[in-house]
Amino acid sequence: REPRSLPFRSLSRSELAHSAALVPPMPKEIKVKRRGGDGGGAAGGGAAASSSAPYHRHVGVQLQHSLGQHLLKNPLVTAAMIEKASIKSTDVVLEIGPGTGNLTLKLLEAAKKVVAVEHDGRMVVELQKRLHGTAEGRRLQLIHADVMKVELPFFNLCVANIPYQISSPLVFKLLAHPQRFRCALLMVQREFAQRLCAKPGDELYCRLSVNTQLLAKVDHLMKVSKNSFRPPPKVDSSVVRIEPRNPPPPVDFVEWDGLVRLCFNRKNKTLGAVFRQKPLLQLLADNLKTHRALVGAMAGGMAGGGGEGSSGGDGGAAPMETGGGGGGGLLAEVGELVEQVLEETGFAEERTAKLDQDDFLRLLAAFNAVGIHFAGC
Repeated sequence: REPRSLPFRSLSRSELAHSAALVPPMPKEIKVKRRGGDGGGAAGGGAAASSSAPYHRHVGVQLQHSLGQHLLKNPLVTAAMIEKASIKSTDVVLEIGPGTGNLTLKLLEAAKKVVAVEHDGRMVVELQKRLHGTAEGRRLQLIHADVMKVELPFFNLCVANIPYQISSPLVFKLLAHPQRFRCALLMVQREFAQRLCAKPGDELYCRLSVNTQLLAKVDHLMKVSKNSFRPPPKVDSSVVRIEPRNPPPPVDFVEWDGLVRLCFNRKNKTLGAVFRQKPLLQLLADNLKTHRALVGAMAGGMAGGGGEGSSGGDGGAAPMETGGGGGGGLLAEVGELVEQVLEETGFAEERTAKLDQDDFLRLLAAFNAVGIHFAGC
C-alpha cells in the first residue's frame, strides 16, 4: 500500500524554537597548531603562543621582551663560545644575564668562579633552584641587580649572551672597568657586531667603531642564527671578542668622543664643510669661552686673588668679546683657528668616513694645541 502523505503545515515560532533546542549544537572546529622545531615553538613549551603575546614560557618562567630575554638553546653555540673563550681553571668569569643557566653551567665546569648578574628576580630563583645542593653552585656568585647600575666586582674574563638593548652602554661600561680584564666574548646583534668591527671606508663605519677600537681590539668570531634562541629574536646574532688595550691609550676620552661625535654627524662630508658651519663654530666658541673662564678662575684661585683671574691672562677680557651673532669677536677667532688646524693637518678635503684612529688623534692634538676643546660638545 502507498503510504499516506500528511498534509503540510507551517510551524509556529514557538514550535521552531522548541525543535531547535532539541538539536545538539555542532562542535567547534579545533585548529591544531604546529609545534616548532625545538619542541616548544615560540612559547618555549606546550602549544605555540600567538604572535601578539608579550610573553613566552620556558621551564615555568615567562620571558619578557622588554628585558630582551632570548635564551640560548643551541648547545653547539654554547660549546663554541666556551672553546673560543679559552677559559683557565684560575679564571673568575663574569656573565651578564644568565637566564636559566645553560651557559652558566658550562662556565662553571671550566672556571674557578662565575659572577652572574641577573636583573630578573624570577630567573635568579630558577638558577638558584637549578644549582641548589651542587658543587658548582658553591662557585657561583649570583648578583640580583641591573648591570648598568651596579659596581662590577673583579673578573678576568666576560662571557655573556647580553640583552641587546643595552649592548652599546654595556660595552663601554666594561671597557671603563678600573681592573683590566683579559677579554670579553659577547653575543650581540649581527649589525651591532658589524659596526663594532667596521674599518674606515666601510658602510657601517661609525662613531661606535672608532670609540671601541680606540679602547680595545675587536674581532668577529662567529655568526649565530636567530633559531638558536628561544624565543627567536627578529635578527641573527654574532659573537665578538673585545680585548681591552693594555695600557689604555693616553687620551682624554671625553675630549675624543666630543670630536668624533661632531665629525660623524655628517660622516660623508669633508671636514672643511663640517667645521665651517656657523652653528658648529658658535658651539666651539662657547666651549672655548667656558674653557678660558675655568682656566682663569683656577689661575686666580691658585694666586689667591679672585679678581686677577677674571681680568688678565687667558681667562681675561677676550672671552667676553663674544657676540651672539655676526662675524666678530671670539666667533671670528675660532673660525681662524679652525682654518689653521685644517691647513696644518691637511684634512680640509678629507671625509670622516675615511679617517682612521691615527687621523683622529692628529686632529684632536692639533685642535687642543690652539686651545679648541671638545668636552661638552
